[in-house]
Amino acid sequence: AWFQDNEQLVNWVNNQPFDSVLNCVGDGHPGIWNLVQTFNPQGKTKQILDWFHLVENLYKVGGSLKRIAQGKQLLWQGKVDETLALFLPLNKKAAQNFCTYLQNHRHRIINYDYYQAEGICAIASGAVESTVKQIDRRLKISGAQWKVDNVPQVLKHRCAYLNNSLSM
Repeated sequence: AWFQDNEQLVNWVNNQPFDSVLNCVGDGHPGIWNLVQTFNPQGKTKQILDWFHLVENLYKVGGSLKRIAQGKQLLWQGKVDETLALFLPLNKKAAQNFCTYLQNHRHRIINYDYYQAEGICAIASGAVESTVKQIDRRLKISGAQWKVDNVPQVLKHRCAYLNNSLSM
């Protein structure tokens, strides 16, 4: 684990043995995808938009629940063009924002149904986000004082604990 040291993170990732394709799941934040583009330079990297972030953005459109359900089903199958056809005719700003979001991430939207059924990889980043929130809560314990320089050591201990490799 690294804190504010992307270069070390990228070096570590790129020294891991990969299968022919490295699947990377993330939300829509460009900083994540900028990092992912530096991973696995000798192989192929598949960028996957987190299913729950995708659906969260879909629900921001509001309006017809039937249309939202149709959009969700189409996206579950990775059908971006069909989903765009449902929402592009709408004049609402939220719908237009969602269409822009889909167009920006279309190459990251997979057939989630297939990936999940085949067990290819995770389709959501919730487990990672949950761990980050746990660490964040520990760093904000009332009365605790943390130095930025000590955070990487805390992260290393937490990772070792979660990987059952903490030696006593």
